[in-house]
Amino acid sequence: MDVVSSQSVQHFKNDVGIRFQLYNSLFTSLPFHKIEKTGILLSLLSSMCEEGYEKGSGPVEIVEDFFSRHTSFTTSKERMDLMFRLVQYVERQVVLFDALEDASYKKINDFSGPGTLKQLMSAVAQNNKEAQFGKVLEDFCVRLVLTAHPTQFYPGSVLGIIRDLSNALLKNDASEINVLLQQLGKTPFFKKNKPTPFDEAVSLIWYLENVFYPAAGRILSELKNQFPGITTAKHSVIKMGFWPGGDRDGNPFVTRETTLQVAAALRGAILKCYYFDVRRLKRRLTFHGVEDIMSDLERRLYEEVFIPGKEANITDKEIISILEEVKQIVNEKANGLFVPRIQELISKIEVFGLHFASLDIRQDSSVHEKVFSRVAASQAGLLPADYDTLEEKEKVKLLLNLKPLDNTSIFEDTVVKDTVEVVNAICSVQKSNGELGCNRYIISHATSVLSIIEVMGLFKLNGIGCEEINVDIVPLFETIEDLQNAGDVMKTLYSLPEYKAHLDRRGGTQTIMLGFSDGTKDGGYLMANWSIYRAKEELTRITRQYGFDVIFFDGRGGPPSRGGGKTHKFYASMGRNISNREIQLTIQGQTVSANFGIIDSAQFNIEQLINAGVSSSLFADRYPPLNGKQEQLLEELSSYGFDAYIKLKNHPQLANYLYEMSPLRFYSETNIGSRPAKRGHQQTSISLGDLRAIPFSGAWSQLKQNVPGFFGVGTALKQMEYIGRFDELKQLYNESLYFKTLLDNCEMAMSKSYFPITAYIAEDEQFGAIWQMIYDEFVLTKQYIYKLTGHDTLMGSYPVDKLSIRMRERIVMPLVTIQQYALVKLREGADDMDETLRDAYGKLIMRCSFGIINAGRNSA
Repeated sequence: MDVVSSQSVQHFKNDVGIRFQLYNSLFTSLPFHKIEKTGILLSLLSSMCEEGYEKGSGPVEIVEDFFSRHTSFTTSKERMDLMFRLVQYVERQVVLFDALEDASYKKINDFSGPGTLKQLMSAVAQNNKEAQFGKVLEDFCVRLVLTAHPTQFYPGSVLGIIRDLSNALLKNDASEINVLLQQLGKTPFFKKNKPTPFDEAVSLIWYLENVFYPAAGRILSELKNQFPGITTAKHSVIKMGFWPGGDRDGNPFVTRETTLQVAAALRGAILKCYYFDVRRLKRRLTFHGVEDIMSDLERRLYEEVFIPGKEANITDKEIISILEEVKQIVNEKANGLFVPRIQELISKIEVFGLHFASLDIRQDSSVHEKVFSRVAASQAGLLPADYDTLEEKEKVKLLLNLKPLDNTSIFEDTVVKDTVEVVNAICSVQKSNGELGCNRYIISHATSVLSIIEVMGLFKLNGIGCEEINVDIVPLFETIEDLQNAGDVMKTLYSLPEYKAHLDRRGGTQTIMLGFSDGTKDGGYLMANWSIYRAKEELTRITRQYGFDVIFFDGRGGPPSRGGGKTHKFYASMGRNISNREIQLTIQGQTVSANFGIIDSAQFNIEQLINAGVSSSLFADRYPPLNGKQEQLLEELSSYGFDAYIKLKNHPQLANYLYEMSPLRFYSETNIGSRPAKRGHQQTSISLGDLRAIPFSGAWSQLKQNVPGFFGVGTALKQMEYIGRFDELKQLYNESLYFKTLLDNCEMAMSKSYFPITAYIAEDEQFGAIWQMIYDEFVLTKQYIYKLTGHDTLMGSYPVDKLSIRMRERIVMPLVTIQQYALVKLREGADDMDETLRDAYGKLIMRCSFGIINAGRNSA
């Protein structure tokens, strides 16, 4: 362990570990019902869990033993009441741990070290690459797209407490900490009602206002201070995207009205940020010649933000022009006093405009198909009645020559009607928030050229010709098959004169989204990651061949099984054969609060991404692209991993295993998101095909098995050893940042697996074989990762993350145990169990999910 890592570990132990024990003891002294006894009992249960699993006991045996040895409770109600109290106690322990990590963030992470903006700018100066740096920044940006995917269980009130508690811990204000812990004790963690898409949007707008807005200001100020000549007016280094209110894929609750409502909220929020910044700035710019200008700007912003019904008329260009005038006067008449603060505000406006974050529209290709089937079946006469039976080429030709629809009243299906009307919503948002307010349409499950052209057809239905479409059409390739076919789809698309003309009007750039989540669900960890890498290489080559640029938008989740983990290292390792003009990725669920929940962490993680993207252009020789032999090696490794994963995936009992042995069936009752847990939500049976990637990944996580993050890796490595190629893999591990990061993330997923909790399933007649299959692969993977890396422990390269994961897993072990206990009891009771008790067990399982998932904050 190097000196910096050693210092970080020591800071973590002192500022998080020891302080957690200290402040955790305060919980027992809070004036709440039976809290002291609950705290003592929780400590006893935690110890019994650790000792019991080491001895081979199961969750039922441990919990029953706990009740008989440490309580006098004999009735189901008494025991249930205590278990709910224990869950509530652990939930609050997790919040305390979150706040401590937030408060210690700057001590634990080196803001001048590898991957930071300071390190990048130092490398630029040392290598005399200032000119190249400026050139790269003319096109490069990091685009973070906030999504409302339901992996965050904290209500907004609790997130606020975490923020305030973190500040109090930072100041070591014992009195304030005590008050906030009392508030935390009385604040409910459970959402009684499902949030609406607008509720989800409001929650994420809070992060835009309180975290991303100031973090972007810090980053841009640092950049401009070091390199004043760099211009970001035409192309911002940071961009924000937004899915709540625009993402219709599988969410029937998003409507045209929702889209307009969210866009208005985004505009109002950013104008409010500008208003308060102008007010603060005005208090400093008290000089002759600028005071009146600032007062007038403050008044206009106030009217736009706070006066209901006020017609919006100010533009971002106008605000910038006013501030540039002020800056010039201050430079000339006040010796440039406070000019850096004026410039910081100008830079923020260049980033956020009047839209704050670009609202993406997303819909599934099957819905578009349904729209045009309905158009053909109607009496509108726009498409032939036999449209559905035509070949793809004929359909494409018809859609490109489609005439406008008179009205949408012909559609009875509300989703179909909304899909047609959303085009008008896009135009309305662009009018109020600027084109950047809503200028991308993403097509889930894009499988063909027709999938893309159908979106152009939607605009034609609304009377908007191809030459007037001010929107980027973004296909999303997700499954292994779709990723393999993506190159052929784009070749055909680029050959269409109408689409080529569209791309020319859009700056000669095609954005393509690649989905990690469904890829790992479909083909396993190795094949999903490798298929995306190969698809990026091929799509880069093909797009350049046709004279266009390509930008990749990655649908990444928090855990490695969904493309998360050490994300910035993947981007740094791409090499020149993969387009790196922009880094675009989704930020969702607990990843928002974990990696971007406070200004410090947001700044640090955005800087890591900027550094990764810019370095891969400026210092391409650091991480050369994989050569043919290395690619062939990874191709073979992935194919062995795929074969192993498919055997598990095709096991006839796998869907039932997840449904019966994990909390999967309770996901739809958690009230964490407005979306259903699976596509085709009207169905009652469970199917891996319909299941969304998030519940799929989350179910494995709560089982502490994390299958999508490791399964098949051990078998693949063993097979490579068998055919005599293991030494080549060792060399690749030492030479390739891509391959090393791939395995580092696998280790992260494995670090959060703990099989003793579910070892009892090995004896189950129905599911024992599946559990054994998964466990054997886990043991094999760990064995071969040690052999490959030379380490004797998982995550040896990331000691702080490893320590954080270990402490968090220890905190929630009682919750996982109680959850498994409840699942077994439900299974044992079957249909004979009292309905009230059955309902109570279901609620207990669901509540345990909250703490377990919130505790998995560190992107795994």
